[in-house]
Order: sequence, then structure tokens, then C-alpha cells
Amino acid sequence: MTFAVLFPGQGSQSVGMGADLFDERPDLLGDAADEILGWSLRTVCLDGPEEELTRTDRAQPALYAISYALWDEFRSRLEVPPAGAAGHSLGEYTALAAAGVLSFEDGLRLVAARGLAMADAAAREPSTMAALIGADLEAAESLAADRRDEGGRLWVANVNAPGQIVVAGGTDDVEWAGSVARDRGIRRVVPLKVAGAFHSPFMAPAAEALTEAVGTTRFEPASFPVWANATAAPHGESVGGALVEQLTSPVRFAESLGAMAGAGIGVFVHVGPGDVTAGLARRSIDGAETYVVSGPADLESVAAALQST
Repeated sequence: MTFAVLFPGQGSQSVGMGADLFDERPDLLGDAADEILGWSLRTVCLDGPEEELTRTDRAQPALYAISYALWDEFRSRLEVPPAGAAGHSLGEYTALAAAGVLSFEDGLRLVAARGLAMADAAAREPSTMAALIGADLEAAESLAADRRDEGGRLWVANVNAPGQIVVAGGTDDVEWAGSVARDRGIRRVVPLKVAGAFHSPFMAPAAEALTEAVGTTRFEPASFPVWANATAAPHGESVGGALVEQLTSPVRFAESLGAMAGAGIGVFVHVGPGDVTAGLARRSIDGAETYVVSGPADLESVAAALQST
């Protein structure tokens, strides 16, 4: 039973998430978490409104907390630990906490600081992101480079799966990408509902703020490998440095999945709201076997399925 766990990033949040966890896990999702955050996790997750939950500084800690609580329930049902873990953007923090590199509380503090820093950086000037559907990495990088050669600001931000690459940049730059995409052989450009150009140089101010936060955080050895977004390789000694680098560099998620498959992992379990990372694993790895733990109802059946493989 060789499997990896994958954790979702911002965008997987929805009002009502974690409804069946708050009463079961007040140790993780109760007053102590609220004290760290300075706002009610339960109220924001269960009551929203959606505009509140989708705020960068709310969505990130909420997803981290709910995903970790699900993981904690899931691991108690496993006979063996995962062979590895990864998370998409924010999900990398959940993966590190799952592997014991961060305590739940330290991870929540870091994620809260990250969300605030990213929101502040995004508010400085108009910027956004868009998915290039049907584009390969070479086409996406060429598109972004051509715009920069013209004095624009456009970068590849997420390499999620074959045919699904995200670019980030100024609002005008992303609109330009949409206007020339078909001429470049890209099927379509889908604007993303995000606050800013994440995983690009637009986040340099956030990286500076996060550097201070990681400097006061204790990182422990990992109990299983965690693949880093910035390097597509397992974290080494400089965990904090890799997390800071992640803010301004592309999320190399497809490459991370490929490296995990190369290490002998063929089964992937999405743990957290939604099912995004399971879909990315299926698209990135031929023959990948995927499972989804998006709520307590999935815990027993997925654990049993893993034990039978």
C-alpha cells in the first residue's frame, strides 16, 4: 500500500465546509484556533457569506484548518503512513503539518500571516491570474516572455497538469493574453476569481513579510517526504526558504506529481474540501489511482480501499 496524500489550495473553499467536523474536533477548530486567527473560524466556514470566505486572508487559514482536521481523522484509520505528500500552493502547508514538520498551531499562524501578506501585496496594484486551457508549458512560457519583451508583466504561475497552465500578471497583461491566445494555439483563457497575481513577482512584498514569520517558526524533521511547489522535489533543511520562494515562483504541481510517480507512488488521496488534486493527479500520471477524502463520510471507505490495494 504505497500512496501519497494531496492537499488542496485556495479556491476549494465553500460555505458550509467542515460542518461535520467542528463539533467533533473542537481541539483543532475551536477557541484556540479562533484566538490565533482573531476571528471565528466556525462562523466564516459555516455562515460565510461567500465574499467573506473567499477573502485571501480568510480562505487560506480556513482551508488549512479543515483539511488538517480531516487528515487527523484519516491518519487514525490508516495501517501504514503515506509514502509522501504534496499540496497545491496553500496546501503545501497542510502537507508539512501532516508530516509533522509544523505543529497544527504553528502552521495556522504561518498560513494566517501568509494570507494577510498576500492580500496586502495584491491590494497594491491591479493584478490577476488566468488559466490557459490547452496550452503546453513551452507555449505558456513563450506567451509570457513575449509580453515581458513588450514591457508588460506576465509570468507562468501554476503548472497544474498537462493542458492546464495558469499565468499571472497585471490586469492589462492577462487581458492581452486572452486576446492573442487563439493565435498562439491556445484553446481558451479562463480568468480566475483571485485577488491578485499570486506566485509571481507581484508577491515580492508578501515574500518579505513571510520571511519574518518563518524566522520565528520551528520546523521539525518530516515523518514522510513532502514535495515542495517551488522545486518539485522533497523538502530539505531549508523549509522556510522554500515556502518564501513559493510565493514568487511557479507552483510546479504536475512536475511534483511526476516525481512522486517516479519514486514509486501510484496511488494518490486528496484530503480536504473538493477533489481538485485528485483530478490533477489523474491528468498528470498515466494509470494513477485516486481517492477523495472530502468529509468524514469518506474516511472509512477510503482507508479500507487503501488497505486492500
